[in-house]
Parts: sequence; C-alpha cells; structure tokens
Amino acid sequence: MTPWSLGLRARLLFAFTLLCVVTAAAVAGGDYVQARTAILQRAQDAAVQAMRSRLETVFPLRSPAPGPAELGEIARAVAERNNFAVAIYHEAHSPGRLDPGMIPPALRRTVAGGVVAWQRVVWQDAPFLIIGAPLLIAERDRTTRLSGIEVYTVRSLLPEQRSIDELAARAWLTGGAALAFAVVLALLATRGVLRPVRELGRAARLLGEGELRTRIAVSGSDELADVARTFNNTAAELERHVKQLREMEADARRFVADVSHELRTPLAALAAVADVLDEEAAQLPEPAGRAARLVSQETLNLTGLVNDLIEISRFDSGVAALALNEVDVAELVRATLRTRGWSEPVHTELPPAVTARLDPRRVDVILANLVGNALRHGEPPVSVRLSADPHWIALEVRDHGPGLDEAVLPHVFDRFYKANAARARSEGSGLGLAIARENARLHRGDLTVTNAPDGGAMFTLRLPRRAHDPDGGPE
Repeated sequence: MTPWSLGLRARLLFAFTLLCVVTAAAVAGGDYVQARTAILQRAQDAAVQAMRSRLETVFPLRSPAPGPAELGEIARAVAERNNFAVAIYHEAHSPGRLDPGMIPPALRRTVAGGVVAWQRVVWQDAPFLIIGAPLLIAERDRTTRLSGIEVYTVRSLLPEQRSIDELAARAWLTGGAALAFAVVLALLATRGVLRPVRELGRAARLLGEGELRTRIAVSGSDELADVARTFNNTAAELERHVKQLREMEADARRFVADVSHELRTPLAALAAVADVLDEEAAQLPEPAGRAARLVSQETLNLTGLVNDLIEISRFDSGVAALALNEVDVAELVRATLRTRGWSEPVHTELPPAVTARLDPRRVDVILANLVGNALRHGEPPVSVRLSADPHWIALEVRDHGPGLDEAVLPHVFDRFYKANAARARSEGSGLGLAIARENARLHRGDLTVTNAPDGGAMFTLRLPRRAHDPDGGPE
C-alpha cells in the first residue's frame, strides 16, 4: 500500500506559506516587542520624573514624625491628575483610595531601603504602574538620611495598553496580508514550476504507452529546460533503437517464414522417401534398418518443426484467422482424445450440453498439446475437466506429477523454451505451448498454468462462448 503523501503543488504552497508566516511572525513579533517596550519605558520614565519633581515641592518637612494629616498633604502634593498617591510613615499612612496593603511587599522593602523603585501590576483586569520613593532629610553638612516616609503613586497604563493592543492588531493584519501574499505567490510559482513538470509527466506517460514520437516543447534555459531537452534526446534515441529492433524482428520473422515455406517442398519429398524406408526397414540389415527408422523419425520431427514455424509466422504476421462453428465442447474433447488414442489413460469430467462458438481445429491443437505434454512429462492420472458459465468455458488439464519449478512457470509459454535443457531435441520443438496460447488469444481467451495444491501442473484454457473473429465481426 502506497503511503499517503502531499503532492508537489501542496508541498510548494505549504513551504511558501510557512516561510512567509515565519518571516512575518519574526518581523512583526520583533517590532511588537520593541514598540511595547519603548511605550512602557517612556510612560515609566515620564511618571518617575514627574514624581521626583513633585517630591521636591514637599520640602522642607514641617515635622520629622508626621501624622496622617501631614501625610495626606504630602500625598496630595505628589499625586497627579487621575492618579492615586499614598504617604506612609511606619504604621501611619495618608487617607485616600489607595490601600497600602495593595502595594507589593518586595516593592516596599526596596523603597524602604532608600531606592526609588517601580513595578507594573494588574488590578481588576487593568494594568497599573506603582512608583515608590523615600523622602530624604538633608543635614547641614549636606549629607542625607532617610526620613522613614515612603511615598507611592499609582498610574494607570490603560492608554499605553490600548496602543499596544493596536500594535498587536496591526501585527496580525500584517501577518494575514503576508499570508495571502504568500499563497498568491506560491500559486504563481507552482503554476510556473508545475506546468513543465505536468508536461514532462504527460510525455513520459505517452512514451511508456508506445508513442515514441512524443516530444516536449523547450523554452528558456533553466534546469527544467535542460530536463526537457534530455527527455527529447532520450525519446529520439529510444525511437531510433526501437525502430531498428522492429526492423530486425520483422526481418527475422520474414526469414523464418520464407525458410519454412521453402522447406515444405523438399520435406514433402523426404517424407515420401521416409515412408518407403520405414516400410522396408524390417527387411533391411540391422544397421541399415535402424538408420532407415531414424531417418523416418527425424523427417517427421523436421516436418512438425516446419509446420510449427509456419503457424507461428501466421500469428506474427497477423494473418491467422478463425473458422468458427457452434460445437459441443464435450464431444470436441472426446474427439481429440479418441483420435490420438488417449481415451483410456485420460480421465474426463465433461458435463453435457455445453456449446460454444469456436474454431474446432485450433481448440483441438490446444488440447492435443496440453494433454500430450501431461502424458509425456507428468504422471498419471491425467484429467480433463470442463466447466462453464453463461459467457465463458474453462478446460483444465492436469497431471499428478511433481509439477513445474517456480522458476520455470513464467517461461512455460515462451518460444523454444524447454524446462529441462538436457531433454533430447526430438522430444519437441519448444513451440507447442506458444502456439497453444496464441490460438487461445486468437479466440479472445487465454491459457494459464499453475501448480495444483496437491501436486501436478494444471493448465487452464478459458474461452468465450461466443468468440469473434480478430477482424472485429462475428463469423
């Protein structure tokens, strides 16, 4: 099962989109972070500077140990418009809306140590900046000491948060626009890349189907153009080689056909002489009689080989034709076995009333070849079994020998192929099964072979019950 994978178009779209999204996210994210930091830093610096300026207005202190009223005056002097402030001295603090308990303890410890400090917090889902500063007492020798008074102001950061939100929205809009641009760019790029790739795939498919004149239009000088030129050169070279091979094959077939036909006349004379020698072999001295019988047998073998070559040449040249007749298939099988004296050693399963429109002579050739091979090279019992459906008939010929080697099965129907190379030349030409399959295919059927599960080779002949002439019309 082929694993699922994205096509080239989808991969290019994904790569362009991912690149653009990553780039836009990096640029927009970096700008957002820098702008956010700058906005908050400016707001923070401005608030701290404003608080320091206002703290200068509370000096000199009227009392080194102020009470709530004086702490309130300090807080009001420090507080800006719309901001809150609180002044704390030990446990006392100025009255107002700002509760000292809301100030982070860490910030208080820092301010109590004499350092101006600030911290951003979130109250009621809103951002605020808390700035704390200690009040110092200047001595006559210009030294300073802590007064123990801490002043805190709270400034809302909502305006800055809105500006930051606007920046984030613009960053998202920029990313969306960049994504749309990336998709459009990817579509344009894939169209430019995939068009020649599709053309190359179409041309390769046509070339594989035998259209050897297929070529690709070459434009430009990039890598795809080089691939197109290489394909065209390869196709041209392949066309040239195939043409040469076809010419050589046609010459070889013509040569075999011509030689076979030329041999028929002298073979007819040799066969007549061989018949005479075969009849007189019994009266001849033993060496001469054995030679006469050998000549007769070899003449018969040569005649069979020439006839097979002529039959094969008819198939190759496309002139083989069917002589169709409505036949009783069971009776046709019995006639084949009876004519060759095989009725006794061959077991048959032939249901009656199975008729088909076939060429009896060619089916007889197929059956004679299959049964003859089973009797010569297999082991008994040899059986022929007929089965049929409304459209097809099937004839199974099998023996109960060791079967065929798995390496032999793909080559059984090859011409001049013999499973055992050591077999004598007189045992056959190696064309019988090839001719049998050609006869089956001439009927628009087929001939196959397998090894039976319980041993032995099994040949299956499947033929349509209404065979048509190869020219296309029924006989």
